[in-house]
Amino acid sequence: MGTPLIEFTDVKKSFGHNRVLDGVNLSIYRGEITAIIGKSGCGKSVLLKHIIGLMAQDGGKILIDGKPLSAMDRAGKKGFKAGLSYMFQDNALFDSMTVFENIALPLAEKSLLSRDEIQKRVDDRMAQLEILDTGKKYPSQLSGGMKKRVALARALVTNPQVVLFDEPTTGLDPIRKRAVHAMIAEYQKRFGFTAVVVSHEIPEIFTIAQRVAMLAERKIVFQGSIRELKACEIPGVREFVDARDDI
Repeated sequence: MGTPLIEFTDVKKSFGHNRVLDGVNLSIYRGEITAIIGKSGCGKSVLLKHIIGLMAQDGGKILIDGKPLSAMDRAGKKGFKAGLSYMFQDNALFDSMTVFENIALPLAEKSLLSRDEIQKRVDDRMAQLEILDTGKKYPSQLSGGMKKRVALARALVTNPQVVLFDEPTTGLDPIRKRAVHAMIAEYQKRFGFTAVVVSHEIPEIFTIAQRVAMLAERKIVFQGSIRELKACEIPGVREFVDARDDI
């Protein structure tokens, strides 16, 4: 499969005496959707925050295209982070800003685009996600499903290479959950970004992911394709998946 775009090698992370990650090995390949599954509180979101740079590991290495992230110079790290986008579990929209302003925020903060260029980029993303008529509204005026669309538009407005999704369907009913999964799959195919999705939605998440990694006991206990997951006989993995449904 070639060199992983992002690779964790023996990564460790503790908070005080609480060890959350204890020798995590994980490979994320370019152009795929990788689902990270596991019980609540097992450290999935902590893992994501290491990718985006919100946290630093206590031990081990994180490699980007085979090169240690820690060994990159400032320009290299900045370039990698510029290609990352993050869709938070609670959407993280600012209630005091309009939908348009929320989506434009990453461009206004991080780019040298003109006001007209920002307007066009935001309008294009809003049109693609069918939320063009909500631009002047505020998040409090939108349904849960529409807020997810706004959050996704903001995540995609910078044309990222990698998008991290932290429980993107939290708080939605089953119909809207399927719609969000379909939306992620559609735009991943259209734009070709690499997606990492932390999810509890089993087996639904398996309909859009090419690879699955399961975090348990502070380690990745399984990673592979959906076909390999179906054939997996590791007791903890099999029990976790079977308890939620057949795949």
